[in-house]
Amino acid sequence: MLTTTTNDILDQLRPLTVTKRGGAQTKFHPYKIDFVLRRLLATDDEVRVVKQALVAQYQDADNIDTRELRSTMMQILNAQGLTAAAKAYQDYFEAEQQRFAAATNVQGRIEKLFERDASVVHENANKDSTIFNTQRDLEAGAASRAMGLKMLPDVVAKAHLRGDIHWHDLDYSPVTPETNCCLIDFDGMFKNGYKIGNAEVASPRSIQTATAQMAQIIANVASLQYGGCSANRVDQLLAPYAAINYQKHMTDAKKWVPADQREAYAKAKTKKDIYDAMQALEYEINTLYSSQGQTPFTTVNFGLGTSWIEREIQKAILQIRIKGLGKEHRTAIFPKLIFTMKRGLNLSPNDPNYDIKMLAIECSTKRMYPDLLMYDKIKELTGSFKTPMGCRSFLQGWRDENGVEVNSGRMNLGVVTVNLPRIALAAHGDQQLFWEIFEERMATCHEALAYRIERTKEAKPENAPLLYMYGAFGKRLPAGGNVDELFKNQRATISLGYIGIYEVCTTFFGPNWEQDEHALAFAETVVKALRDKCAQWAAESGYHYSLYSTPAESLTDTFCRDDIAKFGRIADITDKEYYTNSFHYDVRKHPTPFDKLTLEERFPQYASGGFIHYCEYPNLTQNPKALEAVWDWAYDHVGYLGTNTSIDQCFKCGFKGEFKATARGFVCPECGNHDPKYCDVVKRTCGYLGNPQQRPMVHGRHVEIASRAKNMSPEMIKNAARYERTKQSDAQRMAGRGLK
Repeated sequence: MLTTTTNDILDQLRPLTVTKRGGAQTKFHPYKIDFVLRRLLATDDEVRVVKQALVAQYQDADNIDTRELRSTMMQILNAQGLTAAAKAYQDYFEAEQQRFAAATNVQGRIEKLFERDASVVHENANKDSTIFNTQRDLEAGAASRAMGLKMLPDVVAKAHLRGDIHWHDLDYSPVTPETNCCLIDFDGMFKNGYKIGNAEVASPRSIQTATAQMAQIIANVASLQYGGCSANRVDQLLAPYAAINYQKHMTDAKKWVPADQREAYAKAKTKKDIYDAMQALEYEINTLYSSQGQTPFTTVNFGLGTSWIEREIQKAILQIRIKGLGKEHRTAIFPKLIFTMKRGLNLSPNDPNYDIKMLAIECSTKRMYPDLLMYDKIKELTGSFKTPMGCRSFLQGWRDENGVEVNSGRMNLGVVTVNLPRIALAAHGDQQLFWEIFEERMATCHEALAYRIERTKEAKPENAPLLYMYGAFGKRLPAGGNVDELFKNQRATISLGYIGIYEVCTTFFGPNWEQDEHALAFAETVVKALRDKCAQWAAESGYHYSLYSTPAESLTDTFCRDDIAKFGRIADITDKEYYTNSFHYDVRKHPTPFDKLTLEERFPQYASGGFIHYCEYPNLTQNPKALEAVWDWAYDHVGYLGTNTSIDQCFKCGFKGEFKATARGFVCPECGNHDPKYCDVVKRTCGYLGNPQQRPMVHGRHVEIASRAKNMSPEMIKNAARYERTKQSDAQRMAGRGLK
């Protein structure tokens, strides 16, 4: 007989296990029954009587079946004369059953699509749901979601539907065992050749052919997985093929050009080839549609090359982006550009590539991209230098069986995100209960991620030949090979995501917790606990579980809507109608860039599997030194930094700056224009840019973007020149002391 005495009557039942409907067994968690009873009953006395009856019923039991527990609850409520509560309890159960039935109903999901339900057609801001191939993808996705929920472990499927966790990309996985995002091994494919469809493709013999092949590879990779793909160190990757152009031009020059002019002639022709090739790549990526009905999410990293050819490639990438697309010179959304800063290479005025850094700053003030990778900090945080896969998913340093460091050709297998604000709200200010619920959610996330690994391992190399057989994933497997060769021994990553550190701490410490050291310590403890779970699961399985600061696009809306339904509108938490991405500072506040980054920089050491920082600025085209001040300060503080600045354009009245956010979208503040044909509105969706006038976002994301306050005031901009003078003076003093 149970005799435990605690503060809550139901604690006496804690030693029990619970058998779920799907057969899974879990611990008994009193908070769940307490939450239900306090929703159903009017007084503490009624709650106490029902709890006592439950303890009396199960005090000699070892296990409770959830179906039996529901029946027992109904009997107790009716026996106590609480018939209205019993009916409400039954109605809630039936509504849950109907919700699951609706979620697994293919026809119902497709009907939502045909009805243009905003939660369906605007879930991904990179998809234009008016286009035929996108509509086909959305229709297929509707069926895949319904089928996928039936495939998932019951506990995982129910947790996803309730909003406890989120299984990302349910419209693709688990119905198909696809991978998520990757760093394509372009170098190996270029050198060794590959096959797409019926074509055997040989090594390129010019930079124009190399970039054309890149576009072909990107299109096919994007159609064989559901996440983003990246090109690492593209300036160094493409340089050998531009060198072939140079040698061809030198050969021609020897025939037709005087000896003293040959090198200049060959260089000029090669520079033109480089510019044309990079411009073609920009246009090809932006005009591609993958089989998912969207522009391939592509990231291009550059900045470490030092030869004249590598420098020309870097400059061409930036100049082309600054110029813009088409006759109206619109901002290109893809590829996402990432520029690498490195001390001694391009950080300071005396560095050899400082001029390219200044071009990158100009580009950021006009086009928001490039984002920045800080070379030394990325090595410190992730174990080696490499660009992220897609927008923010980082591989950890890894060496093969020969001790060779490998980055390109590796991939991520998928993401499951936990709803942290819900845990805090359910705990009602009790940190001990927070950690109890946290442990329960982690068990569910682990089951989900472990299933994700096993499902992905069921792929056959012939299902995605370019990935597994022709080099995109680095190794070339035979048709009957085992894809796990590319995943195991922590070569691939599988990611635990999280959202809402701001809302969690607001629940416990109030909305201005950023200045409270106890709150900051608690926030850090939560993220560290997530990382520790990943480390534990990795050690047990041999697969690299990484902590991922989720780029919640529609999820920032979905989780919040779920919690409004469950907990109501709570000030500074659910009443905003969105949740804050990962560890980010409250977007409604006005910290300086330095204060914002100082608060956030403590988290990526735990969440190095995926992260980004960004700051909000007014239009900076006339104040590039202000942006440089932030970039230089950030070099030793954060690894990955984005620039959000006002670059909207109205083609009716000529306005350039920031469009005004309204309920119907964004409008020109000068003439009221909001027609996407005559305006270019560019906002950072999460890790990447989007055009909300052309491809609208879900409600919560729109509200979040509209709520973003600037991190740099006009006064700070005025002080940028003073900062620059101080920086130069400091550098001179350090040089005088023999320091760098």
